[in-house]
Amino acid sequence: MSSPLDTASVSVSSALVKGLIVQGVKKFFVVLGHGTTDLGEALRIASEDGSITVIQCRNEVEATHAATALRWSTGEGVAVVTSIGPGALQAVSASLAAVSNGIGVWFIFGDETTHDEGYNMQQIPGRGQSSYFKMFSHMAETYLLHTPQAIYTALQKGSATTNHPSRPQPFFLLLPINIQPKEVPFFDSRKLDNGKEVSIGPANSEAIKEVAASLMQSQKVVIKVGRGSALAGEELKLLAELVDGIFVMSPSSLGIVPSSDSRNMGVGGSKGSISGNFAMTGAETLIVAGSRAVCQSDCSRTGYPNVKHVINLNADVFDALHYNNTTTLIGDLKQTLGILITELEALKFSKPSNSAWLKQCGVKKEEWAQYKSMVLAHNTVFDTSRKETVLTQPFVVSETLKWVEANEYKVFFDAGDVQANGFQVAEVNSEGWYFTESGSSYMGFAASAVLAGGVSNEKFYGVAVTGDGSFLMNPQILIDAAHTKTSGCIVVLDNRRMGAISSLQNDQYSYTFATSDQVVVDFASMAGSVEGVLGLNGGTSPEEFHAALAMASTHVGLTLIHVPVYFGDEVGAGLGSYGRWNVGPWSHEVEELISKGGI
Repeated sequence: MSSPLDTASVSVSSALVKGLIVQGVKKFFVVLGHGTTDLGEALRIASEDGSITVIQCRNEVEATHAATALRWSTGEGVAVVTSIGPGALQAVSASLAAVSNGIGVWFIFGDETTHDEGYNMQQIPGRGQSSYFKMFSHMAETYLLHTPQAIYTALQKGSATTNHPSRPQPFFLLLPINIQPKEVPFFDSRKLDNGKEVSIGPANSEAIKEVAASLMQSQKVVIKVGRGSALAGEELKLLAELVDGIFVMSPSSLGIVPSSDSRNMGVGGSKGSISGNFAMTGAETLIVAGSRAVCQSDCSRTGYPNVKHVINLNADVFDALHYNNTTTLIGDLKQTLGILITELEALKFSKPSNSAWLKQCGVKKEEWAQYKSMVLAHNTVFDTSRKETVLTQPFVVSETLKWVEANEYKVFFDAGDVQANGFQVAEVNSEGWYFTESGSSYMGFAASAVLAGGVSNEKFYGVAVTGDGSFLMNPQILIDAAHTKTSGCIVVLDNRRMGAISSLQNDQYSYTFATSDQVVVDFASMAGSVEGVLGLNGGTSPEEFHAALAMASTHVGLTLIHVPVYFGDEVGAGLGSYGRWNVGPWSHEVEELISKGGI
């Protein structure tokens, strides 16, 4: 039986908060302002009775990254709340990470009043109406709550968007300043969408049978594993055994198939690996498993020069139809794989378990392993700009990953050199602890993501691996981590430059320009200036760095480890590039290859 409150008149702000609670959205990352004062009051009341948790942030980009990381790593429902204008624009900018990686986050923004009594401070000046709505709609699903009674529709659309079964996305809700305190007459919470999961079924059974039959004739099969195949690792391994398939991973899919699996060649693409790119180049049949075919991941569509037929297992129609000569299996990937495996087994289909194809790829996997070992062994190099010997990026990243895994922490990688070295050197044998924001490579994501560990329902120790430039995009995590009593660690690899872009300039033009400086920054002292944060110097030797990691493990709170790292041409600077990319002076060659045909 419903209580009288179920049909009482409440404000739009209160109705929205109640509706989000029903949907399971109970973590609110906020930067409040004059555009959300009424919503802020509704959040205060709900937080005081324990219904929700409100996390005060000092920057909208940080709030967005932290909310995205929490939803991504734990599945908890999250919302970001900002004021009107610049704050909302910052959050929308940072939402690119959630859009690119398919993370369902609510965004609630203040907006100009509906009475049009004159320019509202921080609205977009001009004669058109709903300027923010028009702008934001290009980024993600957007709803302008102009009428209080439309709160039910707004909540339903937001739930459907953020909880989409195959590709969740951010949802932007614009709340005009004067609408927030308006009453929703006879508000009935029983009408609210409870955010229950909506599932999709497997691909068409006849199409699956046709694919099974075609795979009997297929040679040199490569299975490109995207993050859309999360939690389907066992099915993928069984499929690979049946069709003599070789796995090539995308950066964000590491762990779905264990790196230790003999059929897993590691990451492929323009920043791939010797073994991953060898498998892509030699493949004649491509099975795509939940991948979006990002430019770097498939060498700008030139990564499979010998493939004649593509089988694309995907829940998204547009992604499934990306390549030419494709047979699509559109539906839930895990269910589709199960039926495909059953069909192959019914055909008594089995290829040699130790084929020439597997042996060839195995040789390249061993070559890649030996090359990585050589690079990691060369762990210190004299840096001419610093005039001292410092550690190399691959070594620092590798040792950090070993430390993370040994302690069962979670790790988040930032954009740039650290990200590429991370997915090239990583050995990831399980899901749920390794996260790399390769969808948009948004600088500053990793440091902000650490905040998620301190506010999660089940707290975890998060480790951010970031460059000096990326860290300076969102240093306010130092204060917000202290405020929320978050325990975690930020490892800052400092080469005093945008290393990924300097490397690209070197490769393309043989010089660097406007991507480096010699400004000395003591990041450890910066961190230590915030009460409760431990700032450590990571040193210039393996022993010193290991000691810093050990100290971080014992500190209750946030630790920042500042590690000077080498940049240059010496062995150990990085793990190299192994593919093509349609960028700058390489474009002519890449586009010529595309024009010659293929997939």
